Amino acid sequence: MNNQVSYSSGWRDHNPGLRQSRSKRFFNRRITPLSLSLCLLVTTYLLFFPIPWYKSEDGRNGNALSTITQPIDTKQAALRTLSIGGIKDLNLDPAHIEARFTLQKEGIPLIVESSVDADFQAYILSLLETSNTVKAAVVVMQPDDGRILAMVSYDSEAQGKSLCLKADYPAASLFKIISAAAALESAGFSPEKAVTFVGRKHTLYKNQLKDKKSRYSATISFKKAFASSINPVFGKLGIHNLGYDVMAKSAENFFFERSIPFDFPVGKSEVFVPKDDFGLAELASGFNKGTTISPLHAALLASAVANDGVMMKPWVIKRVVNEAGDVLYEGRKSRMGVSISPETAKGLRVLMKDTVIHGTCRKTFYRERRRKVYKNVELGAKTGTINDRDDQFKYDWLTAYVIPPGGKKSISIAVLGIHGKRLGVRANRLGRSIIRRYLSS
Repeated sequence: MNNQVSYSSGWRDHNPGLRQSRSKRFFNRRITPLSLSLCLLVTTYLLFFPIPWYKSEDGRNGNALSTITQPIDTKQAALRTLSIGGIKDLNLDPAHIEARFTLQKEGIPLIVESSVDADFQAYILSLLETSNTVKAAVVVMQPDDGRILAMVSYDSEAQGKSLCLKADYPAASLFKIISAAAALESAGFSPEKAVTFVGRKHTLYKNQLKDKKSRYSATISFKKAFASSINPVFGKLGIHNLGYDVMAKSAENFFFERSIPFDFPVGKSEVFVPKDDFGLAELASGFNKGTTISPLHAALLASAVANDGVMMKPWVIKRVVNEAGDVLYEGRKSRMGVSISPETAKGLRVLMKDTVIHGTCRKTFYRERRRKVYKNVELGAKTGTINDRDDQFKYDWLTAYVIPPGGKKSISIAVLGIHGKRLGVRANRLGRSIIRRYLSS
């Protein structure tokens, strides 16, 4: 028998107190167990079948809870992008690269480690700040793996921008490296080949470009012409031995008119060649204000010579890690390309060493090479000087390589000095101080 259902004659309906007591018993006996059952069902459903407003796979939710889950998704996306895509999206400033520093990416602290030598870089900066130049820039790198040891620039106008990656500066006689490489590789030249010229060494007139020997002609070796940066020899070389196609190909092999892969955007070095013989002579000799280069690229020219013709990809960011120590990005050495053959690189080293011993760097390094730190060190260089189009500024270049005994820890260096009305410390003297510091340390 069901004791909960009893007969009633209705007399309880006339008693309010009894009616209230009956309602309480009803809720206690009926509603409370039902509510518990419903809560249990809802909880079970949420655990095994989460509904869209609680969490979605793409993080784009439809209510206020999306503001809680979104930062986690953004963080994961930022780290995933950094791991896969490199460091292009990080807010890095090439003018203020330190050995180790922290930055924020989407609110996430990231530790950046670079390849620069902090003390070495600070020393170079102090040199530039006291050089009395209008602007100056220095890049020091290792030719065998492309790592940047120092990347420093100075601007007396205090604009705070890096000059090392801008390809706005006339290459001047640095371009003789390109011409000499083409002569050695494509025109049958050797360092000892006899060449002739008439007139002054550093001028370039049409009457100096005739392919004829006269009683006024001076005869010298090709390495001497390179070391002393004799313009008429290289002007004649461009017209009579190389031509436009060979010159253009040699420049391309050395990454002119090509993008240079780096951790930061680098300006593209340009080659300006008028389609006439005199234009070729200007280009081959570097007597050309339209052919431009960046300090980083200038260091790469010497690095290819020192590294048997192989130009390595430059890099300055060693790695990026998060607070937990997870490596999100790591720099690795890789080839950019083969600019010249090992035999040609060997020939160019002969030319660049002669520049230091007998050429335009002789006075700068004559006593310097007697220092103990230079013992058995191979040093080669090329200088360049030219005015801007309005003759308001003088661009002064040095690019060099330094190979210590055993060939380990070699460096290539580029120094650019921009002078105004007052001539500051020349690029070859700045380079001398930097090389001495490197070898001494």
